Amino acid sequence: MHLARFNPVRFAHLPTPFEPLPGLTEHLARPGGGGPALWIKRDDCTGLAGGGNKTRKLEFLLGDALANDADTLVTQGATQSNHVRQTAAAAARFGMRCEIILEARTGSNAQDYNRSGNVLLDELLGANIRTVPGGTDMNVELARTAAEVADAGGRPYVIPGGGSNSIGALGYAECALELVAQANEAGLEIDRIVTATGSAGTHAGLVAGLAVMGADIPVLGIGVRAPKEAQEANVFKLARETAALLGHEDRVAREMVVADCDFVGAGYGLIDQAVIDALKTIARTDGILLDPVYTGKAMKGLIALSNRGDFDGETVVFLHTGGAQGLFGYQSELEGKL
Repeated sequence: MHLARFNPVRFAHLPTPFEPLPGLTEHLARPGGGGPALWIKRDDCTGLAGGGNKTRKLEFLLGDALANDADTLVTQGATQSNHVRQTAAAAARFGMRCEIILEARTGSNAQDYNRSGNVLLDELLGANIRTVPGGTDMNVELARTAAEVADAGGRPYVIPGGGSNSIGALGYAECALELVAQANEAGLEIDRIVTATGSAGTHAGLVAGLAVMGADIPVLGIGVRAPKEAQEANVFKLARETAALLGHEDRVAREMVVADCDFVGAGYGLIDQAVIDALKTIARTDGILLDPVYTGKAMKGLIALSNRGDFDGETVVFLHTGGAQGLFGYQSELEGKL
């Protein structure tokens, strides 16, 4: 795919670990041999301010920002955004300013949610933070903030929520290449990849990368916010745009994009007991920490679908997109339920 021609800057700890989940595999096994053989791709270990999937995207986005002589990164996310934390860290690493817009998307007034977890880290990393009400048009806010930076003599580079545009999604086209190489080295045939799907960049990048290299591995995105039809449309559009950058837009077919959005619950960032049970289960079977917003819901879905028999006999890779730092923003909701 010759990704070096997009001039990424390298700071992620790659390749990330690829390892079996023996405890969870045993936990989900059913009488008669049902259940999947589970592996995990540890993109919580990318290294930037605690790591997470946005670090791969930011390698390509920072490369583009520096090529355009930017001195200020401008981005947005929900209050406990993992993307915002990693963007603030990338800005600090490259001596850039960082303007952040946080959307009070969940409506929570809890002090831990609004002051701890990722918010505390954003402040520690030196970002300038502004909070807006839930439902605000975040694209308008990004444009307004970028104009203010420019008016003050700065050179802004706008990064969309989640780093999810075609440049950012290149990070997950590269991850697809890395994952296939690791599976080959392990002598493992992957039947399915399962990951959280939200702003679409991770899901779309994986689909694009696998399609361009001709690897016939289906990706199941477990939705954390949007309804199925909207989520699949967003992922498909971005996957095509990403594959187009790689010169092979035609290789991404609509049937390659599959999202299961039955596990969103009450809404984005809102957790239920099934999410808490998923966090608790993998922590106690394999010592893995997930987050409540993305990977916790994806694991909730994986466990439910496995118990239903959907993955029987398959080798399934769970892509861990990070975010355990956000657990501390949910302390009041988790206490007494673990």
